[in-house]
Amino acid sequence: MKKKYKVELITAESEASRFIRYRRLIRFPQLTMPLLAAYTPPHWEVTHTDEIVQKVDFNKKVDLVGITANTAAAPHAYWIAAEYRKRGIKVVIGGPHATLMPDEVQDHADSVVVGEGELVWPKLLADFENGCLQSIYKSCEIPDLQNMPHPRWDLIKGRTYGKGVTIATRGCPFACEYCTIPQMYQRKMRYRPIADIVEELKYMPGRALIFWDDNIGANKIYAKELFKAIIPYKRWWTSQATSEVAFDDEFMELAAKSGCKALFLGWETISQNSLNSANKAHNQVEKYKEIIERFHYYGIAIQAGTVFGFDHDDRSIFRSTVEFYREIGLDSATISVLIPFPNTPLFRRLEAEGRILTKDWSKYNGKKDVVFQPALMSPEELLMGTEWAARQFYSIPSIIERMWKSKTGLWWNIIRNVGYHLALRNFGNIGFNPEEQGAISTPSFTKEAR
Repeated sequence: MKKKYKVELITAESEASRFIRYRRLIRFPQLTMPLLAAYTPPHWEVTHTDEIVQKVDFNKKVDLVGITANTAAAPHAYWIAAEYRKRGIKVVIGGPHATLMPDEVQDHADSVVVGEGELVWPKLLADFENGCLQSIYKSCEIPDLQNMPHPRWDLIKGRTYGKGVTIATRGCPFACEYCTIPQMYQRKMRYRPIADIVEELKYMPGRALIFWDDNIGANKIYAKELFKAIIPYKRWWTSQATSEVAFDDEFMELAAKSGCKALFLGWETISQNSLNSANKAHNQVEKYKEIIERFHYYGIAIQAGTVFGFDHDDRSIFRSTVEFYREIGLDSATISVLIPFPNTPLFRRLEAEGRILTKDWSKYNGKKDVVFQPALMSPEELLMGTEWAARQFYSIPSIIERMWKSKTGLWWNIIRNVGYHLALRNFGNIGFNPEEQGAISTPSFTKEAR
């Protein structure tokens, strides 16, 4: 009989993320740790702390701690790791930041997992049991998702959390300048057997479902077969895709019939020059209005990822974006400051140009800080303009106007919009429109010592 061990898995969150996500009315968890737990051998007892809804208990008796963290959460994850290591407990760190900056992360952990962790996790645990934990683990293979187990939904805690989270595909074929997905998944698309997903739906709690795919429409043939297969289960689901799916009527019809209520589209900006410069020319701003009309025809809402701070953005971008979104009846948007994540092409370019202002990773949150020098405005103008645009977009008059034009999934669409409106009332500065304020002669942010 094998000796029993205990591992604590922690989904670390930055202060900004904890503040924002905790106030959302509808909150779905990250999938990383519930999925990693499913790859854990049975003689290991697994517990999980998601910092959005729970606090880390350093007094919990465990043998090993695993932490996943994005870039903004990295300094906080280092603090958590230090607290456990002070207590003599070994710590493993993985996730996006560990993949982007493994050498740095090694200074704060006993072991680092680079890239996708499923294949190396059982070996890492076996090495720990044998007293030969390695300093770094990186799989020589890419997980093919053919035998992916069901996530450990029982480890998802929190009264307001939805537990219906899974993936059908992994990866994205594009290589946008700012994106971390190519580093994480090497641009190789993988697909789960549709029969496995259907079987998983039979046991998944609740009715609502999120496919945490990077681009569920990357392979439309696969996606259509998936949608056909899940129609009988009457789920309500959402995921991410690219805008061109709007022009495939069969895709849209099957998505709607299978229960798709909304898709996140990375529109990023209404500046075609910015999209072209960011290697995202497959987005065509001139088609945005038609895209939203096609989505609404099938009863599917759009949540548009929106980013300010591209090199072609001047002080007029904030007002023009809000006005355009209101005009076309956009359902909802996530509005952020551009983040040059470390080791992405964007970061390397800005660093070569001397425009990176700080490497305090906690400020790489896209909401409360600007970490680079914008081309056509000051950092303060970028931050305040982003705040202003978010509040204007989610103002009551804007919500009424957009919902009147959309008429898509009104009951939950209104809840989503009002939730953002209420959250923004408690968040940071009210911002201002730099276009109306005039140029700020002295930027508020200066380059920090590295």
